[in-house]
Amino acid sequence: MSIKTVEAPGGQGSGASLDYFKNNLREYGMLVALVAIILFFAAYSAATGRPTFVSASNLTNLFLQNSYVIIMAIGMLLIIITGHIDLSVGSLVGFVGAVGAVLMVLYDIPVPIAVAMCLVVGAVIGAIQGYFVAFLRIPSFIVTLAGMLVFRGLTFMTLGSSSSISPIPASLRAISTGTIPDVLPVLGLANSTTLILAIVLAVGFALFAVSKRSARSRIGPVAEPQAFFYGRVALVTVAILFMGYLLATNRGLPNVLILMAVLIAIYAFVTSRTTIGRRVYAVGGNEKAAKLSGVKTERIVFLAFVNMGVLAAIAGLVFFARVGSATAKNGTGLELDVIAACFIGGASAYGGVGKVTGAVIGAFIMGALNMGMQTSMQLSIDYQQLVKGLVLLAAVCFDVYNRNKA
Repeated sequence: MSIKTVEAPGGQGSGASLDYFKNNLREYGMLVALVAIILFFAAYSAATGRPTFVSASNLTNLFLQNSYVIIMAIGMLLIIITGHIDLSVGSLVGFVGAVGAVLMVLYDIPVPIAVAMCLVVGAVIGAIQGYFVAFLRIPSFIVTLAGMLVFRGLTFMTLGSSSSISPIPASLRAISTGTIPDVLPVLGLANSTTLILAIVLAVGFALFAVSKRSARSRIGPVAEPQAFFYGRVALVTVAILFMGYLLATNRGLPNVLILMAVLIAIYAFVTSRTTIGRRVYAVGGNEKAAKLSGVKTERIVFLAFVNMGVLAAIAGLVFFARVGSATAKNGTGLELDVIAACFIGGASAYGGVGKVTGAVIGAFIMGALNMGMQTSMQLSIDYQQLVKGLVLLAAVCFDVYNRNKA
């Protein structure tokens, strides 16, 4: 039995695909930018004789070094969509890491209980900040700027005279630096299970995408040209297989990547398929109109900050587990990378616009830039900050241009 797909007017040629790409530049432009950045650093490494940029070890490090940024970018996206900002997340990462270190190392509290307590701490902090922003109407910039200073001070107080607390429990460290075991060593690779999972994921993605398009075509015309659709699915499928192969030749699939994938899937579903997700966008798009339509805007903003606190706590534990110790400087400056990831990924500075996948791509762009400038180009920190600042400014200018054009 064949499935017929009803296409939107406009043909199936390259012209229709190009027009569709232009009309959806916010969604696909950053993905193209990520590919371009990777190709640039790969070419630069080859031309200068430096170690190849596209390698198994670099891919693993890209996931490990950006895991906490991606986790927080998901929460920050919801904050930005509602029209607010959170400058305290970097300090909160350091504070939660310090609390976790004290509980697990000094007081020898079991890891699951200590992790639960840290998540509660993050939720309470998010609730306090959310209350000031949502119900007392204090600008989020001021509230979270104060939080950034307060939580950094609390980090110093928590650690006390100790410059750092270590070592961390092996079970917690495995979350951030460990990989899945090779339970199916059949392909002769370092971790064959990883490649098998990548094949299953790639096939599942392709089948789901085709099935979803077919279901939409039964309702009415499909806006996305067929050539563009199959090209997009093919590229994503090949990318999944390629990354799976690289990871399989190294240490395997990082445990933290599984955590990230679960969070991304949950929040992508919540923001696109649930009532509360639609209300988040409504609050950011037009808060007054949302309130008149019955949306409890204060509650939505409050919950967004609570959610941010919980995700920052998770990121704090992941960061603590990765570096292997809790110090007063842990998390310093992370808020800038997190906020930049959201804006680079297509979130609007005016609120009401943004996607979880966009924030994730933005985080990978920041990570690829950091890694490329450090390993391939070996630029000093001043040039790295300059480049990242210009990239962020360009992303916001692009958002303003699109808004004015619309």
